[in-house]
Amino acid sequence: MDTSWINLPTGHPEYVDGRMQFIAFAKQGLFEGKIRCPCKNCKVDKWFPVNDVERHILFKGFYKSYRNWIFHGKGDMVQRMLGSDGGSTSEGSLGNQTGFVGRDNMGGLLRSAFSVNVPPNFPTFEAREDGEWTEEPVLYDTDVEYDYSTIEEDATYKKLLQASEEKLYEGCINFSKLSFLLHLFHLKCIHHWSIESFNMLLKLILDAFTQILDFPSSYYYSKKMIKDLGRGYEKIDACPNDCMLYWGEFLEKDKCHVCGKSRWKTTKGKRGDDVSDQGMNTCKKGVPAKVMRYFPLIPRLKRIYMSSETAEDMRWHDTERLGEGDKKILRHPSDALAWKAFDENHRDFALDPRSVRLGLASDGFNPYRLMNTTYSTWPVVLIPYNLPPWLCMKPSSFILSTLIPGKASPGNDIDVYLQPLVHELKSLWGGVEAFDSFDGVKFNLRAALLWTINDFPGYAMLSAIENGPADHPYRRQGEKFCEKFGTNELGEAPSRPSGTDILSQQEKVEYVYGNSKAPPKKRSY
Repeated sequence: MDTSWINLPTGHPEYVDGRMQFIAFAKQGLFEGKIRCPCKNCKVDKWFPVNDVERHILFKGFYKSYRNWIFHGKGDMVQRMLGSDGGSTSEGSLGNQTGFVGRDNMGGLLRSAFSVNVPPNFPTFEAREDGEWTEEPVLYDTDVEYDYSTIEEDATYKKLLQASEEKLYEGCINFSKLSFLLHLFHLKCIHHWSIESFNMLLKLILDAFTQILDFPSSYYYSKKMIKDLGRGYEKIDACPNDCMLYWGEFLEKDKCHVCGKSRWKTTKGKRGDDVSDQGMNTCKKGVPAKVMRYFPLIPRLKRIYMSSETAEDMRWHDTERLGEGDKKILRHPSDALAWKAFDENHRDFALDPRSVRLGLASDGFNPYRLMNTTYSTWPVVLIPYNLPPWLCMKPSSFILSTLIPGKASPGNDIDVYLQPLVHELKSLWGGVEAFDSFDGVKFNLRAALLWTINDFPGYAMLSAIENGPADHPYRRQGEKFCEKFGTNELGEAPSRPSGTDILSQQEKVEYVYGNSKAPPKKRSY
């Protein structure tokens, strides 16, 4: 049966005709007056009356990955294979098919997160060449059904799936253990609960509802339960003077190879401690003096393509273009000359619309909100510009990459902290294997950093830009930047060097990162 109409807009005449053909086909396999809904939101996971399904498909669109209609037409045979004693829930799902569902589609969330297109142990059927369905279920090879990267991910998926199907307590119809815990974490984040308040709430819940069994009793154990959803980060020790990271080849070092500062926090020593002498005090191993947080980029980009909805949105810049007469309208970064010039210079990268274009933004702030507390945390945030304009600049689309702590701005030493990100970006330029849930295929995921977004101090740190154009009005407005000491900048800007000149100049540079070196001389005006 022709399914090309699925790709058309919902208002297209061929889409409307195709929808009616599908409904007529699906009516052949009604079960208790309901069929599975293949709209974009339900994704063949929920059951509704035919009229509701028809309305969903019309207004929400058809789930584009569902082209072999194995769950429709001969649905009575599917039910015989599964058993039909489960009944239906108020949420439109048949309980005997996907286990406990409740108010949240946790099974769909986990399948998207782990790139699994069908529930485990779920029989799949296919038609013969004569159009008739086979009498026995065809259980496809697990490499086709599941697309795990490792055996560990397989075990993790099954463990989380078990938690998602386990009721919070006997008789609970709204929450599973996992879904309730995720709701609690969601409330903690949006209302800024402290860890102590979260622990107190868990204790109160467990004391008040004794029928809730085997539920995490603290934030620590709760976090261990949901960390496998893949939103973790890496702690990387750093030199207190910003000279180096204890990462890569320096992972096992105890002392900075630039300034000689110990990796460990200075404390008063006790007998039995594994310590190294540092004058009057000691440095106890195991307590790092400075720690940065790094959120790996590659897993997060892979996760974007593991959901069919976000995977489709990542193609927007290529599929949803305006007509020829609107080419001069800048409505998205893909309309910009910089994007087009990049595509022209790197055509192999631009051939696949799934290749990710990233922007990078960074700035410092004081997390304590106290003027008398000296602290400057620098987050580094990435923006995926493939998304449509109403999504790419939403906070929910931002990708937190790095958190750099410190009592002051890292200055030019920010390059030290960007090493893990640069390493991943180099890998992504060549490409890594990923799974596209929208097309249902593996592909080579590539990414490139196109832009940075900063104020002028941040611009100087990230791009080493110090001089502006000679006619820039800011040069003669020094008092507006500092009323007491502001001076005008009238120096000439250097000539613009070529790429070859820059490379030859950089070969001679021997910059030493860190704050342990002698302070630079003050600039004379």
